[in-house]
Amino acid sequence: MIDEVFDCPLEFPLSTKPVCSHLDHAKRPISLPLQQNIERAATLFRAMGEPSRLKLLALLDQGECCVGDIAETLSDKLSSISQRLKVLRAEGLLVRRREGKHLFYSLADNHVSSLLRNALAHATELETSDSHEPI
Repeated sequence: MIDEVFDCPLEFPLSTKPVCSHLDHAKRPISLPLQQNIERAATLFRAMGEPSRLKLLALLDQGECCVGDIAETLSDKLSSISQRLKVLRAEGLLVRRREGKHLFYSLADNHVSSLLRNALAHATELETSDSHEPI
C-alpha cells in the first residue's frame, strides 16, 4: 500500500532496521538533552497545551493582569480562571504579586513568552501553508 502512494516499489522491508548504513554518509555528532529535561519540557507542554490555559497565557503575554480582569476579559468564572492560574503557576510558567487584596499574574520570563509566540506563529504558518501535506 505504501509503495502505491509513492508509486515506486519499496527496496527494504518495513522493520526497525535503519534505512542507511554508516557507509552512506558521514556520521554527525548527536547530543540529546538529559531525560529529566525532556520530561520537564513535556510537563510544560502539557500545562500549556490545554486551549483555555493557552488563551490565558496569550492574554498575559500582553502584560500583567489581575484575576478579576482576566476573568472579565476571557468571559469566564473566577473559579475556572483560578484553577488554570494554579496549574500554570505550579509549572513555573507564571509569577504573581499581591497588591492589597488583588493578585496580579504575569508570564514567568521571556522564555515563556518566546515559546508561546513561536507556537502560535507556527500554528498560523501551518494553517496558511500548503507545504504541510500529511506523510
